[in-house]
Amino acid sequence: MLTLPSGFAFDYANLYGDGKVTGADIAGIAGRIAAAHAAVGHMRATGEVRGHLSKDGVPEKVLFSQLPYVAAGNLNSPESIRRLKDFGASLRHRTDAVIHFGIGGSYLGNRVLFDAHCGEFWNSRSPEERGGYPELYFSGNNLDPLRTDDLIKHIRAAAAEKTPYRLLLVVVSKSGGTLDTMGSFMVVHEALRQVPGLELSVVAVTDPAGGDKATLLKKLANDSGWPTFAVPDGVGGRFSVFSEVGLVTAACIGFDLDAFLAGARSMDQACLEGDPRTNPALLNAVLKYLAAANHGRNIEIFMPYADRLKAVAEWYVQLLAESLGKRTDRQGREVFYGRTPVVAVGTTDMHAQTQQHQDGARDKVVQFVRVAAWDSDPVIPDAFPSARELTKISSLRMSQALDAALEANAQALAADGRYSAVFHLPHLDAFHLGELLYLLALSVAYEGELADVDAFDQPGVEAYKRIMSPKLAALKQAGR
Repeated sequence: MLTLPSGFAFDYANLYGDGKVTGADIAGIAGRIAAAHAAVGHMRATGEVRGHLSKDGVPEKVLFSQLPYVAAGNLNSPESIRRLKDFGASLRHRTDAVIHFGIGGSYLGNRVLFDAHCGEFWNSRSPEERGGYPELYFSGNNLDPLRTDDLIKHIRAAAAEKTPYRLLLVVVSKSGGTLDTMGSFMVVHEALRQVPGLELSVVAVTDPAGGDKATLLKKLANDSGWPTFAVPDGVGGRFSVFSEVGLVTAACIGFDLDAFLAGARSMDQACLEGDPRTNPALLNAVLKYLAAANHGRNIEIFMPYADRLKAVAEWYVQLLAESLGKRTDRQGREVFYGRTPVVAVGTTDMHAQTQQHQDGARDKVVQFVRVAAWDSDPVIPDAFPSARELTKISSLRMSQALDAALEANAQALAADGRYSAVFHLPHLDAFHLGELLYLLALSVAYEGELADVDAFDQPGVEAYKRIMSPKLAALKQAGR
């Protein structure tokens, strides 16, 4: 087990050793590991990634590793952090609800922060229980007409109960042309802007360039007088949770963004050495890469044992799929690389997916996430003494039963030669969440180098866009 001074730990006992990834496997790619570490170090220092081009085919820097460091001239500066905090303070006791519009990384990272901090019932709590922060809803992450209509009806009903009802729309799009986000935003904006008693305002999160380079959303914001935050250059959406893209949501709910960035920064510092035995991100990348390349484990089940971390698994699906699912390597050779990520939640999916994990094809690594200490940990009572089977579990804390389930799952898999590992979070808080997300982000940078693929482009996404655009134009023409 690799344990950091913060208490964060990576238990890889069921992923490394006899019958698993071996020391000989690692020794066999020692040169590649050293080169990968050097390449990521170069990326940290300069933003340069060998062969990386933007979707427009021009060289583009990769700057996500700068985000944990708050300093003048950086993407996150003392001024930008203060502005975010002031924005959050301006909402307290003054705004009833926020609707966040975004898709991909502009949604998934924000959902992680909301779920981890707020939980499922945030919007049902009183303003006092929320510390004066507003309710928060998500839209624009799917063009679903029924849910969009339901959201509009819900806000209209809330506005009918309270006058004035203050609603903020936060719309996130680098260009302002994102179909899912902008389509949903326009529907909601027009449906609510003239509702009696509803005071509507908008904040845009977009490319900060001005003048002739201003994007569509930036121009709309300038023309409409909307405040703006930045979608920074050099930070792909799947890495943007550490930027203003994600920190805007943090500000809306009172999430500790200082601790979150401190956790990411602490993890980055823990990953400076080139020895996988002491560098958790490099170790994670090496073991997962070799499990796939040498042992056929090309599916990763990401399985947190916490409902509030399900969104982390969903965020990780995009991170892994877009970063490493690549047709060609850097030499242009077809390699069809990439491990397939799957969302699971323990103990929910022990009753749904574990049959496949345990008895299906030997092509998986199950990555568990465990929370060591919980803010609340009820004891299971002896509520029905006459039911002996239920009495057996009474007097246990819920976390004890949860840990026993995780351990039993891991042991059963290991006994049959199935691979798994565990990330241990000392506590479910902003700091340790920052550690976990940054470890995963840095891991894909390392694995991209090990596999010799560009972990920072997404050319496959452009294929459907080229097909969809004329389809939309044809639909619009037919409707005239």
